[in-house]
Amino acid sequence: MSPPSRRLQTKPVITCLKTFLISYSLIFWFTGVILLAVGVWGKVSLESYLSLASDTSTNAPYVLIGTGAIIVIFGLFGCFATCRGSPWMLKLYAMFLILVFLAELVAGISGFVFRHEIKAELKDAYWSAEKNYNTTDSRSQAVDSIQRTLKCCGVHNYTSWAETAYFKHNGIPPSCCMPLANCTPENLRDFKLAETVVYKQGCFSLVTTVLEANLGIIAGISFGIAFFQLIGVFLACCLSRYITNNQYEMV
Repeated sequence: MSPPSRRLQTKPVITCLKTFLISYSLIFWFTGVILLAVGVWGKVSLESYLSLASDTSTNAPYVLIGTGAIIVIFGLFGCFATCRGSPWMLKLYAMFLILVFLAELVAGISGFVFRHEIKAELKDAYWSAEKNYNTTDSRSQAVDSIQRTLKCCGVHNYTSWAETAYFKHNGIPPSCCMPLANCTPENLRDFKLAETVVYKQGCFSLVTTVLEANLGIIAGISFGIAFFQLIGVFLACCLSRYITNNQYEMV
């Protein structure tokens, strides 16, 4: 049996580690709640936007909902394991955080490596939605919503609509019109007249320009979130070790 003074020195360290790990687990739990909320919001509000990337309904919102739910459960499990002071529970929690870290790291690296392929696929998907535009289906309504929200028109610019069947019969869609502009059917059928009443910036060009300009910031935030899991792994492993050593010292 170790001297009482040594056990007394260990207890404050354990208490400090528990406090930090509970705080970390609560933050981790909160990120799960955010992912869950974003997934539900995406399913309810962004279904038409996400459908542009696929001819069928996308599973992206369900992935966010599932990931958020798992993080919420393990965040609560981390708090429970910390309060119980169970070494094996803390190790299980650390293993889960390692898996989350690896998954986020692989997803981030894959997204960066295949960014040009992803960009090309998104461009093809948007162009397909524009080429088959008819004002009524979900993908056409998504195009209208994007053009109004982002204040843009067409894939590259408003002249991109010239290659669509819709333009030959109706001209540029009214969703390209600037506020308070005199968008008459005659203006929308003539590019020279339309130049003064519609948005000139292309939607795909606008989105990709913004993303590429902020790629460093996006990558930094993504990897920062991924490496945040390592703090939890470190705290969980340290606490598990101190609790185990303290139990041996009491024998």
